[in-house]
Amino acid sequence: MRRQITGFSNPTVKFLRSLRDKKHRRQSQRFLAEGLRLLTDARAGGHVPEILVSAGARTPHPLLSELEETVLAAGGEVVEVTPDILAKITGKDNPQAVAGVFMEWDTSLDALDREAAPIWLVAQALRDPGNLGTMLRTVDAVGAGGLILLDDCADPFSVEAVRASMGAVFTVGLARARWDAFLPWLRSGAGQLVAASLRDAVPYRGAHYRAPCFILVGNESQGLPEPYEAECDLRVTIPMLGRADSLNAAVAGAVLAYEVLACTRAPAAS
Repeated sequence: MRRQITGFSNPTVKFLRSLRDKKHRRQSQRFLAEGLRLLTDARAGGHVPEILVSAGARTPHPLLSELEETVLAAGGEVVEVTPDILAKITGKDNPQAVAGVFMEWDTSLDALDREAAPIWLVAQALRDPGNLGTMLRTVDAVGAGGLILLDDCADPFSVEAVRASMGAVFTVGLARARWDAFLPWLRSGAGQLVAASLRDAVPYRGAHYRAPCFILVGNESQGLPEPYEAECDLRVTIPMLGRADSLNAAVAGAVLAYEVLACTRAPAAS
């Protein structure tokens, strides 16, 4: 169905605005994503928005036309609004020309295929949605199986995290769990748990990594709890040559992921 909305008090506009709030996302099991490239990546990953919202003054684009047809064919809704209403929905003064409403999917550990890749990223109590989005991009970049969020992490379906992921939230594996559920799941099969740590750690370069390798990064300010580190098979440290005592959590995860990738990749045939 296609329709136009011109009023800020329209119930659909109110619903779309509410998705910027975590409470309403949880209640509806829906989230908002914006930008043509991001929505195109979502469609490529098998995720089609239930509602597609675009600004009436937009310049016609073939990718947007294809996206609209996909939404309509799936029984969704295509809504045209004014640029001011779209800005109100997204909370940005200069919003992208299009946004979409998606249904959340299963993020349980059981939904993951742990045989999918030799590398996984695991984040514990990650609070910054930008860091979360960056880690999702890293997962995509290194061909990892996915990102597993432990304990009280930022919401991966927040507008900020989805935006920071640059579409990776739609294309990589994603799971959420408590530590006491994750550890038995991990130990039920093959998997080396590697922590970025300062406690009895060895240099990350030259460490003995084994696939599948689960790289564990802790909270931005407090790091990993000591009992969590005690359960790890390997603890590694990244040298700090300046005045800072640690790297940003997402950056540390990326550095370790590329090192693990280099160490676990099968050698090319001669």
